[in-house]
Amino acid sequence: MMPILEYLFSPWTLLLIALGTWLGIVVGAIPGLTGAMLIALSLPLTFAMEGTDAMVLLIAMYVGSVSGGLITATLLRMPGTPASIMTTLDGYPMAVGGKPGRALGLGIGASGVGGLVSWIFLALVAGPIASVAHHLGPYDFFALVMMAMALIALVSDSMIMGLLSGACGILFAMPGASPATGDIRLTFGFMEMNDGFKLLPVMIGLYAMGEVVIMLQGKEKKTAAVAMNRRGMMMSLADWRRHGVNLLRSSLIGTWIGALPGIGANVGSVAAYTVAKKSSRTPEQFGKGSEEGIIASEAANNASVGGALIPLLAMGIPGSVIDAILLGAMVIHGLQPGPLLMVQNPEAVWSLGGAMLLANVMMIGLMVMSVGWLSNLAKIPRHYMAPAIMVFCVIGSYGLANRMFDVWVMLAFGLIGLAMRRIKFPLAPFIIGFVLWPVAEENLGAGLMSNDGSLWPLFTRPIACTMIVISMLMVLFPVLKKLKNK
Repeated sequence: MMPILEYLFSPWTLLLIALGTWLGIVVGAIPGLTGAMLIALSLPLTFAMEGTDAMVLLIAMYVGSVSGGLITATLLRMPGTPASIMTTLDGYPMAVGGKPGRALGLGIGASGVGGLVSWIFLALVAGPIASVAHHLGPYDFFALVMMAMALIALVSDSMIMGLLSGACGILFAMPGASPATGDIRLTFGFMEMNDGFKLLPVMIGLYAMGEVVIMLQGKEKKTAAVAMNRRGMMMSLADWRRHGVNLLRSSLIGTWIGALPGIGANVGSVAAYTVAKKSSRTPEQFGKGSEEGIIASEAANNASVGGALIPLLAMGIPGSVIDAILLGAMVIHGLQPGPLLMVQNPEAVWSLGGAMLLANVMMIGLMVMSVGWLSNLAKIPRHYMAPAIMVFCVIGSYGLANRMFDVWVMLAFGLIGLAMRRIKFPLAPFIIGFVLWPVAEENLGAGLMSNDGSLWPLFTRPIACTMIVISMLMVLFPVLKKLKNK
């Protein structure tokens, strides 16, 4: 434990955490820019760094980006991130009512508590889950991935669109060497495709390039800004007592939902906000500047960060799109996420968990000190930022392997991502399918080879069979329910 503490509190590590948190807050405070974009663009810059250092920086960015959206959501009614959409419902009305400092103070305090609660669960639960997962067989892991894919499709706006998006992600993950047999397939004569499509150009194209095109369109919604003042920003002991139940409940909801693959912080904040409204003695105040609404939304969306890291570190299953990028980053830096990570490199796991805790602490201080001028960032026309972001997209894609092929892949997936946005095709199932399919195929191949090509153990092993049944029920239940209603 002492070497881990020495590492976490070394000047270099503290600088990385502070830098990552600060960059995340700044990007999160600018509507249109996202944490996924920041981490995808920053990943090439970490290639020369030691693996744990790189992941500490990226996790700090993750924490900061989720928190930063609170500022513009409250002062400008413009959620910097999707996770802050629910905060606008009560944060902005409270700020317009003359209490911007109070609204921001409640949100920042709730964000800190949510991060702390989820970190406690990360520290307590990740190890035991990894110990159990260490005894799972290849068919169990295959069934687990299938259940994650079914769950992602289930929580999409349209289950059919979610399934199709996940299937497209699987299709684009197939070119190159088969993870099960090593055979080269679906390269269409292009030597560059022998290694398949790399995660980084695909991610940058889908998220960053799509946002660049939207920025260049210049269709920005103008909202009157609220003058910032700091009155009431610090929560009193009475505030902590009055909102304690809501803080804990919303943090638990955010942690739980964050741990479910493919759902994300925005769903956690909606769920916590809904529960808080139904449990409130004054539900009529929600949407008009309710303190309970701000606390529920911000506690849940920050708690989802720690929740999402639990399946990522323990089983190698990403809980959100950002976690899918982090999964790719860990592989690039030689850290294999999943049960073996706890055995082979436990110091890295505890270092990443500690970095998340320190990032939450720094987030509180950085946001309190800089909320005033951070709100001015949203006033910068976004189409002015587009050229710089485009340059980083090209540099990041080319720097992965020093070849133009990855730049063309990035541009192609930029067009694909833009088309998916236009037809309301969800991006999250696509990315999760792209990331998880090689894991599923590798384990399916290992299971078939160890059982003479038989799929029967998939239905005779209790854990695998249970997950397959749950997956089928998640897919069939909405269909049967619609048929019954008709």
